Amino acid sequence: MDFNLTEDQQAFQQVARQFAQKELKPKAAEWDRESHFPIDVIRKAADLGFLGLYTNPDYDGLGLPRLDSALVFEELAWGDTAVAAYISIHNMVSWMIGEFGSDEIRSHFLPKMISGEWLSSYCLTEPNAGSDAASLTTKAVKADDADYYVLNGEKTFISGAGSTDVLVVMARTGGEGAKGVSALVVDAHSEGISYGKNEHKMGWKAQPTRTIHFKDVKVPVANRLGAEGEGFKFAMKGLDGGRINIGVCAVGTAQAALETACAYVQERSQFGKPIAKLQSVQFKLADMLTQTIAARQMIRLAAFKVDQQDPQATTYCAMAKRMATDLSFDVANQALQLHGGYGYLNEYPLERHVRDLRVHQILEGTNEIMRVIVSRNMLKDEALSTLR
Repeated sequence: MDFNLTEDQQAFQQVARQFAQKELKPKAAEWDRESHFPIDVIRKAADLGFLGLYTNPDYDGLGLPRLDSALVFEELAWGDTAVAAYISIHNMVSWMIGEFGSDEIRSHFLPKMISGEWLSSYCLTEPNAGSDAASLTTKAVKADDADYYVLNGEKTFISGAGSTDVLVVMARTGGEGAKGVSALVVDAHSEGISYGKNEHKMGWKAQPTRTIHFKDVKVPVANRLGAEGEGFKFAMKGLDGGRINIGVCAVGTAQAALETACAYVQERSQFGKPIAKLQSVQFKLADMLTQTIAARQMIRLAAFKVDQQDPQATTYCAMAKRMATDLSFDVANQALQLHGGYGYLNEYPLERHVRDLRVHQILEGTNEIMRVIVSRNMLKDEALSTLR
């Protein structure tokens, strides 16, 4: 078992770190304070292939494994959590279209999405359908002999909404439950679409979050991904990757917080010596490093399981997402504590890291739901013996 990165993986990691160092980290605090969505910088990321990391290579995507892609997202999150998280969401949308769309759909949408000309949003959550996503009520009805659906409903907590061009919408085209859900690619500027206010959030201020309202929106049947009733299955496959992405973005932020704290305790003196000389501080730093590395390795294991199409990949992704987001939040919180009162000030990055990371324990399925997924799977006949 080799834990070393290949030369190609190290190269991707280095390019991503350089981009984060130059384009993200210097502006992250300003974007946070001003709730600015840096579309121009996101489009610069497209020049490096970062908007189609694991998208179908036949349509301009890089087609990277999930493990390699996770290395890139971690470095981007080291520079700015909110922007990196949005880039990961865009990647999930482009992957879904590249994986499940027709040749016509792929050819129409993917080149402009991967180049950054069109940005995208993923629309699953509704006001009354969060953890229970299969209960969504947004409907897409097809009239007899019509070549389009009429879409009505509401999606909430949608990242990028109002500033993006392409939506992948999960809508009910059939009966109740998961088997009645289909996935539709929707032009975000279509007649009948309206957007709510940009939500005032605790963190992730560098990307907009809005409710989207659909009223009699016409969506060509040709814009459906796969067959009717396959949307929920696609959504769940997307969430496996999404959980890796959100977990590894948390790890990148934890790494940034740890580096900041390590530098600070060597500069800050109390009682006549740097506080790094205090054993209590050394113990805390040791725990923080251990937590960061453990979270990183768990995420990489889950990404490897997805790349190998392991039958237990969903369980590994749930475990990794839960562990990585919990541990990373704790690392950032402890880094803030080591800064004392300064950590609470906006001019230092620690309070932003803590605010940004808190939502990672909720997104892509709450960590409580992650525990439900893991426990249900491990209690199946003979399943536990395969989780080793």
